[in-house]
Amino acid sequence: MFEFGNPQYLQILWIIPLLILVFVSWRVISNRKVKKLGNPEIVAFLMPYRSTTRPTYKFIFWIIAVIALILLLARPRYGVRTEEVRRQGLELVIALDISNSMLAEDIAPNRLMASKRAINQLISKLENDRLSLILFAGDAFTQLPMTNDYGAARMFVDAVETDLIANQGTDISTAINRGLSSFSTNETSNKAMIIISDGEDHEEKAIELAKKAGEKGIRIFTLGMGLPEGAPIPVKGRKNEFHRDKNNNTVITRLNEGMLQQLAAAGNGMYIRANNIRIGLITLFDELNKLEKGEVIGKVFAEYEEQYGFIAAFALILLLIELMISEKKSALWQKINPLNPKNRISK
Repeated sequence: MFEFGNPQYLQILWIIPLLILVFVSWRVISNRKVKKLGNPEIVAFLMPYRSTTRPTYKFIFWIIAVIALILLLARPRYGVRTEEVRRQGLELVIALDISNSMLAEDIAPNRLMASKRAINQLISKLENDRLSLILFAGDAFTQLPMTNDYGAARMFVDAVETDLIANQGTDISTAINRGLSSFSTNETSNKAMIIISDGEDHEEKAIELAKKAGEKGIRIFTLGMGLPEGAPIPVKGRKNEFHRDKNNNTVITRLNEGMLQQLAAAGNGMYIRANNIRIGLITLFDELNKLEKGEVIGKVFAEYEEQYGFIAAFALILLLIELMISEKKSALWQKINPLNPKNRISK
């Protein structure tokens, strides 16, 4: 990627057409004055060292050097440097439920907003760890691949909405499958998956996958969002309207603690229940800190590579050439120039 560090200086380039116009005007006026002196051959004889082209060459070199110096002020920089960093940390996959039931307001302001806040609080506690974000409802996809760029992670978390997946429902098994493929292949015990959901999934496949994850050393923690008594599901964008079933009854979504507890047990992890008083993050932090740290390899994006060296050298060379070019013809050139009137007369 190419950009300028100080792009405001590029506005100075508007002066270049003005300088060219001034130079051209000066040359036209100067040539007209010379023509008024008389016959061109006589004028050339009287002004043997006058050059009609050297001032133009000098100006071309000078104006290009000025453009280069302006670009230098704008600080051109190209690409980003990436550095591979090896540290001791965890690999975490956060699987977030974004089904419509997560809009229920039994946890203020609603389950999804509370989940997003919890994730951001978790990210703020990470240091040398890498994390990936999986979003799921009736389907699942990787919102953020495994990374240690916590700024990007927060940005992706803030952008999460329920309408990112059209296929509604709560398919935790698909989320676990997707999450398992996000981990690195190294055989270490520094991997954990955090599933944040209300647990409204009635398939047994998720339990089986959680067991397989546990056998691979991947611990699964579940964070239950919601209350057992449940709450209606608001219709997004419609105030005081709630989802209804085929019989026109208001749909009540309830926290399925049993499902989430089974997942955590199968994955050798822990179930944590959130409520309006606490999310349970302290307990989660304590459990994550107990995990054995392993080597995680991440790429850190450093600053842009400044490209001023080449441009500065280029501008300096042009200015030196401009200084070396004389506006007048040299005496040696006058002696060997066959078009010189003096040479013709001598013959």
